[in-house]
Amino acid sequence: MTDANQTLYAAFTGHLTAALDALEAAGTLPSGLKRGAITVEPPRDASHGDLSTNAAMVLAKPAGMKPRDLAEALVAELTKLPDVTGAEIAGPGFINLRLSPAAWLAELRAIASLGADYGKSTMGAGSIVNVEYVSANPTGPMHMGHCRGAVVGDALCTLLEFAGHRVTREYYVNDAGAQVDVLARSVHVRYREALGETVSIPEGLYPGDYLVPLGQALAAEFGDTYAAAPESDWLVLFREKAVAAMLVMIKEDLALLGIEHDLFSS
Repeated sequence: MTDANQTLYAAFTGHLTAALDALEAAGTLPSGLKRGAITVEPPRDASHGDLSTNAAMVLAKPAGMKPRDLAEALVAELTKLPDVTGAEIAGPGFINLRLSPAAWLAELRAIASLGADYGKSTMGAGSIVNVEYVSANPTGPMHMGHCRGAVVGDALCTLLEFAGHRVTREYYVNDAGAQVDVLARSVHVRYREALGETVSIPEGLYPGDYLVPLGQALAAEFGDTYAAAPESDWLVLFREKAVAAMLVMIKEDLALLGIEHDLFSS
């Protein structure tokens, strides 16, 4: 069975590792060099080849070598591979590789065989990652700025899961402070409006019509109990009701994007 981790890039990262090991064994490279910054990726210009690596650029200085000298030694190793039809040194020491048609056909067969599992990784090794995203203040519906963060955050979570992490998707509900008190006061105006009072929205309150249905719901639930009551009687209650209603609205909007959070933290 084809290994889902073994994409073309992972395979050539392995080939590059083997080439570096060979250079160490031959004494061309000192042992123990840190390789974490080495990449294997498509070149910026597709005309330069199929794969590119910065290995010579990254390792030359700690190895006490010129990048092009190390690149030449790596090219000599990499061109021994049957899947490599050409290798060129570009600029100060980048290596561009050209692959055989057979290598690409093998990759297409792997993609067809693995389907949605192609490229799946165990890199995360089950480590727990908490990603907090969206977290718009619960004072109204989402807007496009929130939507952008929602899509990016959820894509990141999916990518982390695909790489073997255990991901918790968290929405931090900022339901304390001045902005939710302003929300409660805004809802109280709409509540009085639903009871038949002619109102205007004072400066500094939320004027949006999205609060009208909530005002109507509170009027149906409480009648005129809080219409003329002092703020201290209704502020906490209206704040809780308003935040809950806004979260329902936000969750519905997120659901339209196919986004669900595991945790809503107050």
